[in-house]
Amino acid sequence: MKKAIASICFSFLLTSTAFAGSTKDDLQARIDAARTVLDQIMAANDATVPSDILRSATCVAVVPSMKKGAFFIGAQYGQGVVTCRTGHGWSAPVFIRMEGGSFGLQFGGQATDLILIAVNDRGMQDLLKDKFKIGGDASAAAGPVGRAGTASTDWKMSAELLSYSRAKGLFAGIDLDGTSVSQNKEDTELYYGAPEDFNKVLGGNVPVPAGAVAFVRDVAQNFVAAKANH
Repeated sequence: MKKAIASICFSFLLTSTAFAGSTKDDLQARIDAARTVLDQIMAANDATVPSDILRSATCVAVVPSMKKGAFFIGAQYGQGVVTCRTGHGWSAPVFIRMEGGSFGLQFGGQATDLILIAVNDRGMQDLLKDKFKIGGDASAAAGPVGRAGTASTDWKMSAELLSYSRAKGLFAGIDLDGTSVSQNKEDTELYYGAPEDFNKVLGGNVPVPAGAVAFVRDVAQNFVAAKANH
């Protein structure tokens, strides 16, 4: 019974978001929103991503306004963009979707800005997969905060992805365990005007589209500068 209710709840959430379909203007707005989220979080002085994590990053995923709603049964859905570090800078972006559900006594709704940082080659390979589940196929941990701080956990040895969120709704945080991350091939094809292989794009073998230059540049300013200053 719970699974049936969860399915109905999740379907309603998806209907109001994913099933509407995307236009190229929607995709440009998503990239622009990702840039805004990244800029605002990185500008938070001591309440931001530590420099050692910025230096270790292999890929960065930004999901603006990930939706989470609940009425006994929870569901969450979001769409975002990913760029990866290459031998000659950061790659052109590709589009991803995140979705999942949770059980428990919960009410309300939430929109959360989310950043996922792959901190090693394992995390980068996860983001190149067609689909993977956080907590199952890939390990994720809440990222430590503090520009000059260092991670006091064993993330360098165990975590593949570090998550950072900024809640704007009624919930205080977001639980990514059980959330699936999948390639949004339809939106990526629409944005580039042709089918593009994720490995090829994120490997730096596709030019950065004009509309994504500002986003990729801002990633570089934060992540490349941290690595260069190490």
